Parts: sequence; C-alpha cells; structure tokens
Amino acid sequence: MPRDTGGGADVLAVLRSATAAEHETVEQTLGLMDPHLHRDRLVDVLTRLHAFWTAAEAGLDAWAAREPADAARLAWDRRRRADLFAADLRALGADTADTADPGGARPDLAAVEDTDQALGRLYVLEGSTLGGTFISRHLATLPTPGPDVRLTAFSPYGRDTGAMWHTFRQATRAHVSAGGDAGRVVGAARDTFTALAAWCAPVAAGTPA
Repeated sequence: MPRDTGGGADVLAVLRSATAAEHETVEQTLGLMDPHLHRDRLVDVLTRLHAFWTAAEAGLDAWAAREPADAARLAWDRRRRADLFAADLRALGADTADTADPGGARPDLAAVEDTDQALGRLYVLEGSTLGGTFISRHLATLPTPGPDVRLTAFSPYGRDTGAMWHTFRQATRAHVSAGGDAGRVVGAARDTFTALAAWCAPVAAGTPA
C-alpha cells in the first residue's frame, strides 16, 4: 500500500474501510451479542481474549520501552486490559490458572517494530472499547454473568470511552501527518484483526478454549 494510502486520505477513514471485513469476521466469531449467550461460552470467549490481549500487550510493552515518548503521548499505561479480562474470568468463577501461566497457550503475533505498527495494533484493541460499551449493556440484560457480577474488560474507560478514543485518533493522525507510514499502520491493523479472528475461531466452532 502506498505511504499516503491514496492521495492523503484520512488515515482513520482508511483504517475503517480497509479492516471492515476483518472486523465483521471477529464480531461474528465472538458472538457476544447473542441473546442466548450462556456462561460457558462467555468464559471461553473471555479466556481467548485474555490470552490474546496478554500477547498483544507484550508486543506493545516492548515497543513502549523503545519509544517511551510515543507511548506516553498515547497514554499506553492506561490502555492495558489483559488484567481486566483475567478479573472478569475470576468474577465468573472461572479458573484462570492456564491463562495466567506465562507458558500457557498464546497467539503467535508479530513483533511491533515501530510506532506505525503500534498504532495499527492499538486501532484494533482500542476500537473494541466502542463496541464494548454495547456488549457490556447487552450482558447486563442477561442472566448469564449473574446478578452480582460486573464485567469490566469490554468497557474499561466508562464515561471516558469517547475521550480515550478521541485521543487515540488525534495521536494517529498527528503521527501520520508528521511522516509516519499510513500503509504500515493499516497493515498492522489488518494483521491484528486476522490474528484475533484466527485465535478465537475455536470458540465459534464450539471447541473449548
């Protein structure tokens, strides 16, 4: 893909259109808006997401150590969610021993080589907080989690969701305007979506996580 992704087109618009198919695949695979979602499937999905976020954040942590100024501009320290998925699993009474084990199963994700690729990966992780607000509301209407269970990973920022997404969008546009490679941002986003769909495919097929 050309560096300017097509005559200076807005990088966020390009990201949205270029990853639309992959985004839909992930939503269909997870099936979290199912009105008949049962606890075991929810646990399987959360287990998969916990492992994926753990692997994805490890790559971003390595990038942040090399590019601390860029990480600070993106408020990376506030955007971690792997621990929230683990907490949600514990709230559901699930055994998190396997996912907490550093030697446990993890998706094989590419290294995050630079800020272009970090932004592409974060586009997927952060974008999920927007749909996550609807998922959280949906889950609250179901008997699945239980009356005293409040899950947090799908909507980690609460009322700050819009502001956090706005900050990410601004930072992404600023990075590309300053000479970042929009094609690499989009490529990393597509790769992350593809890896997420593949990692969660056993859940869609009914295979335990």
